[in-house]
Amino acid sequence: MFFLSLVAFSQNCTGYYYLQNNKTIEMTISNKKGKESGKLVYAISNVSKNGNATTATINSEMFDKNGKSVSKATNNVQCENGILMMDMKMFIPSSQQQQMGDVSASGTTTYLEYPSTMKEGDALKDVSFSMDFKSKSGLGGHISIDMTNRKVEGRESITTPAGTWDCYKITYHSKMVFKMGIGIPMNADVTEWYAPGFGVVKTESNEGSTEITSIK
Repeated sequence: MFFLSLVAFSQNCTGYYYLQNNKTIEMTISNKKGKESGKLVYAISNVSKNGNATTATINSEMFDKNGKSVSKATNNVQCENGILMMDMKMFIPSSQQQQMGDVSASGTTTYLEYPSTMKEGDALKDVSFSMDFKSKSGLGGHISIDMTNRKVEGRESITTPAGTWDCYKITYHSKMVFKMGIGIPMNADVTEWYAPGFGVVKTESNEGSTEITSIK
């Protein structure tokens, strides 16, 4: 089992699992009843360092509960002085990713920040993201996500099949509008557990949960 101490956390970028070259991270997706509904697999490549900044390419693939590949994507992750910046396209919910499949997308890249100096009671930056997309079949659509009221609620130790982490518990409100025809706003209250210097290891909402189950 792997345990990461908050006290021992160093403000550099080397430990984040999104920034370790040639690593493969598997996240298991469960529905609101707690049953496994799919997996997300992230393959890390092209890690590059320039001074205090590190960037990486994240090749992701989603599989349904039967192990069938349903979507693929390529995104970027950045880190500077210990602040992790994640491409918001990585936060598109699994059900919408399955509907979209493999798509081409347009829009400005937007990042969600995890500051290295967070502490209990902190309010973190809100973020808004929007993207137009087109599927291989030519069907177009639009998605927008707003994450608001992000707050560090406290500390908790979290254990998953991949290890044990000392985490910050972060809550926020998510509002998403997904349009492939008529767009209907979808709201969710989300809780995630973030291990400083490592990354998010578990997320829960009224729609289900995701957690790290393998790191290779």
